[in-house]
Amino acid sequence: MTYPIGSTGEVGGPDGYSYGAVLVRPGAAERTRVEEVLRRVRFSGWIGPSQGEWLVVLGDPGAGVVAAERRGIIEVGGAIAQATEAAVFAVRVRRDRQLAIVAWRDGAEIGRYASDPSQEPGADDDVIAEPVGVASAFAFAGLAGREDAADDLAELLGEELDPDSVYESERLRHVLRLLGMPDWIVAANALPRDIPTGPRAAELVRLRGGRTGFEGWARHAFIRRLRRGRVAPPAIPDPPRQSEGMGGIEPWMF
Repeated sequence: MTYPIGSTGEVGGPDGYSYGAVLVRPGAAERTRVEEVLRRVRFSGWIGPSQGEWLVVLGDPGAGVVAAERRGIIEVGGAIAQATEAAVFAVRVRRDRQLAIVAWRDGAEIGRYASDPSQEPGADDDVIAEPVGVASAFAFAGLAGREDAADDLAELLGEELDPDSVYESERLRHVLRLLGMPDWIVAANALPRDIPTGPRAAELVRLRGGRTGFEGWARHAFIRRLRRGRVAPPAIPDPPRQSEGMGGIEPWMF
């Protein structure tokens, strides 16, 4: 199946948008637990209203450090997964040139994907610029209850996009639709304004350093300044590298 991935005026674009989200499929009592985790790790961002099966948590800044101990949105997803028995996904788009997806079941990581590990800040020149973790598509589809979409998802994640004309937000939009998740996440960069096709800003709970209201606002300036100079961990901690004399393919990839 071929997906018509192309740039649109609605998402992404030459500005190089970055954003990140955790999607949680919680039980009746687990939303409170998710909120407790976000407060404990001093998370900055928004908690969205539950839509369908999924609770959406959006980071601020989306691709940067959003919680204590240099946690990015992926590490926040891991903290939520360890504290609950929920199905958890973390998705992150960096400058619209890299899409990362990680998923957990019962607190254990079951899949990790990055469309282009070379787009991480400070990545070495020999890090490969192609998708890693495409086989995780089958675990992602199973966790979302969309097993019938696994083959299409694997094809979508394995596609190498032209970075000069196509944006990772478009790939993510297709991923979210295949998995039955809210696709307004690709417009999360609109916050703190209303999200196009998504919830109004007033419907989201704003957290600053894990707190709401004046308490969060009062600590926000200091925390934001401190985190701005830090870089969140890479999606693929030890990415594959090009190997001289093997056409850029490492032996473990065979």
